[in-house]
Amino acid sequence: MTIGKRSEDLNQFLAGVERRAFHMARIATGDREEALDIVQDAMFKLVQRYASKDSSEWGPLFYRILQHRIRDWQRRTWVRNRWRHWFFREKDDEAEDDPIEQLPDIRIRDCADQISDAAAISTLESALCALPLRQRQAFFLRAWEGYNVAETAFAMSCSEGSVKTHYSRAVRALRLRLKEFAP
Repeated sequence: MTIGKRSEDLNQFLAGVERRAFHMARIATGDREEALDIVQDAMFKLVQRYASKDSSEWGPLFYRILQHRIRDWQRRTWVRNRWRHWFFREKDDEAEDDPIEQLPDIRIRDCADQISDAAAISTLESALCALPLRQRQAFFLRAWEGYNVAETAFAMSCSEGSVKTHYSRAVRALRLRLKEFAP
C-alpha cells in the first residue's frame, strides 16, 4: 500500500470516528472543550504511533487510546479539584453560550417534536452520565461502535468477562432509566 493511500485511509477512519468519539468524551467529561482536546490527542497518538498498523486494527487501538485519555483526564481533574477545594473558594461560573448554538434552527419542525426530542436526548445523556465509567465505556464500544467482546476487551484493557459484566449492567441500568421511552 502506498503512503498516500494509507494516509487517505487513515484520514477516512478518523473522520468516521471523530463525532462518536467526541460524544463519548463529552459525556465522560461534561465539558465540550475538554472533550475536543481529548479526542484530538487520541487521534494524534493513533497517527503518531499506529499509522503503520493494519487498518482493521485502528478502531480498537483508537478507542483504547481514547479511554486511557479520558481516565487520565478524570484523574487529573480529581486531583486538581481536591487541591482547589483546600485553597480556593468555589465561584459560580457562568457557562458561556456558544454563538453557533444560539442560531435559530433553519429546519421547519413541529414544536412538539422538538420538545419530545430534546427531552429524550436529555434523558439519554443523563442516563449515560449516571453510568459508572467502565459500564459507559463498554456500552459505547459495544452498542455504538459495534465492537465484539474481544475488541472491546482490548480497547478497555480488561478481560472479556469484565466486558460482558459491564455491558450487561449498563444495559440493565439504561433500560430502567429509559423505560418511559420504550416502545
